[in-house]
Amino acid sequence: MKLANSKASLRSRLLTGAVAFAVTGAIAAPLAMNSAPAFADPVRVEAPAIANFSPVVEAVQPAVVSVRVRTEIQQSSVRGGIPPMFRDLPKNHPFRHFFDEFGGGRDGDQEQRRAPRYGQSQGSGFFISEDGFLVTNEHVVGDGTEFTVVTDDGEEYEATLVGSDERSDLALLKVDADKEFTYVAFADTPPLVGEWVVAVGNPFGLGGTVTAGIVSARGRDIGASLYDDFIQIDASVNRGNSGGPAFNINGEVIGVNSAIISPSGGNVGIAFAIPASTASKIIQDLKEDGSVTRGWLGVQIQPVTEDIAESLGLESTDGTLVAETQPDTPAAVAGLEAGDVILKVDGKEVNGPRELARTIAEYRPESEVVIEYWRNGEIQEKTVKLGIFPQDESVASAETSKDTKTALVDSLGIELATAKEAGLEGEGVVITRVEPDSPAAEKGLRQGAIITAVAGHPVSTPADVAEQVEAAREQGRKAVLLRVTSNENTLFVAIPFEDA
Repeated sequence: MKLANSKASLRSRLLTGAVAFAVTGAIAAPLAMNSAPAFADPVRVEAPAIANFSPVVEAVQPAVVSVRVRTEIQQSSVRGGIPPMFRDLPKNHPFRHFFDEFGGGRDGDQEQRRAPRYGQSQGSGFFISEDGFLVTNEHVVGDGTEFTVVTDDGEEYEATLVGSDERSDLALLKVDADKEFTYVAFADTPPLVGEWVVAVGNPFGLGGTVTAGIVSARGRDIGASLYDDFIQIDASVNRGNSGGPAFNINGEVIGVNSAIISPSGGNVGIAFAIPASTASKIIQDLKEDGSVTRGWLGVQIQPVTEDIAESLGLESTDGTLVAETQPDTPAAVAGLEAGDVILKVDGKEVNGPRELARTIAEYRPESEVVIEYWRNGEIQEKTVKLGIFPQDESVASAETSKDTKTALVDSLGIELATAKEAGLEGEGVVITRVEPDSPAAEKGLRQGAIITAVAGHPVSTPADVAEQVEAAREQGRKAVLLRVTSNENTLFVAIPFEDA
């Protein structure tokens, strides 16, 4: 027994020593050798239990529906009667009788009337109230004239369109029935990247189908509109899933499935959902007014590039550059000008055109916001009373004449002429030629574009342009900022000097 105890004691001491070495060796060895670097411990995460989505699906699936949309197909009228080549036939000719009987008219003067034709499409949706309000995509309802909602238990209900919003791709339908519907709620907090997500919908018309995946990314811009802010998920989403919900594991709607990227037309693991934070606001507007009214500033905007930031004396590319202030708009009334860089709205940073557009759109018309912006080397503020976003916007256009008297600005690689020499009305200097491989060509300037300002100074002659370019070079700038109108758009372009 003593021997056993002695061996056990020895074994215990050896194990303790081994453990001590394992814990301290990584520290002691570098001290002794004085050469190997010390590293922090790698990240280790306790593996979560395998997810079971059955309770979530069982709870939320009755709230998810299929949406069938009937659309009348527009048809052009078809001329009836006798074709011109047969109109000289005798009245008793058999062909004449045939055309009179079946051609829709006797002398080719009448139009053949066809019965209306209808097309049908389908998508997904989900109830957000027990009294029958349900959400889907605007592109699902489209120009539909009749809407049928099919619930998870196979019951069909007629629905009416309360309102839709093309810019956000959201629509609100209403089912009037003597029944309390199971409904779901939007999540109050955005999902985390890597969080589980469950999509329920009507892919390919199959009815209630459940898929699962994770949140792949947030804040995705896919070029759908200026207000893009999609959640990217890898749950299987296909045609017919549009308008359906994406749930977190608590059964809350984190987004409305809206688009996929698919070379083949089927799922490849990249789908996009409209965030709950956006959808809840839009749907509330549709429920109250049948339409969405957004705040409006009235400016054309563009990103701040490194060249533009350097030419304006900014230390970073944060903010959004005002390319043009449209006349008689809230921005113009408040005194914002082309060349201002908007940094914040009511204290919230707005880095880039889309972030500024989304921020302004969240405000109601007539709201007053404080705009913080950069002008002439310093930060300034203005209070702007927002207007109503217009439905139609128009921008003036201009064309150039080839018979012009030109002057060359070597440092930029462009030939210029006054607007008058180019046969145009208004102010500015017209680019008549861009030298290949020049700084201007590399920045995308093209013949016919009109330069209206250089380094913040209005220009009306090629000499004005050359003067301001040289002044910017003498100030030590690495680039010069041009305000250019091209293809009905106004924007700023920073042209670097060749020797910069």
